[in-house]
Amino acid sequence: MANTLVVYYSRKGENHMPGGVQVLEKGNTAYAAEYIRDALGADIFEIDTVKPYADNYRACCAEAVAEAKANARPAIQGYVADIQPYDTIFVCYPCWCGTAPMCVFTFLEHYDWTGKKIVPLCTNEGSGMAHSEQDLRSACPGATVVPGLSVRGHQAKDSQAQIAAWAKENA
Repeated sequence: MANTLVVYYSRKGENHMPGGVQVLEKGNTAYAAEYIRDALGADIFEIDTVKPYADNYRACCAEAVAEAKANARPAIQGYVADIQPYDTIFVCYPCWCGTAPMCVFTFLEHYDWTGKKIVPLCTNEGSGMAHSEQDLRSACPGATVVPGLSVRGHQAKDSQAQIAAWAKENA
């Protein structure tokens, strides 16, 4: 769908998984975003920070907590040139500190979302959507933010059918 965009932030490297920290070659949220793209024929955009987060899981968590407490907006490497052609935007992110990573808000607050439909997908290991949907509503005034999908991070890679079906229902 040419009028659908998938925007995502995903972290590879050390991640929390059942049984402890594991090193991932590809972040869990990237799988989910790509499954949506493939199911809908949508365009896709990866949010990437100018200053990478720490490779070490615990150090990254400390950075995420500090950013959340400061309500920081870390610099990102780029933006979608023109958001206007898109009617539906899937926003995919891991749950950090009960919401999306602050870099996702850097991206979202760059645009006018009036009349757009925002469809969130949150990967997590048990927190669900937490308060991320409410936070997306605040960051995207004028948009309709629909109820999102919570996907266990360690199950994302194997959830293509579930994610694709959900995406088609929400496109």
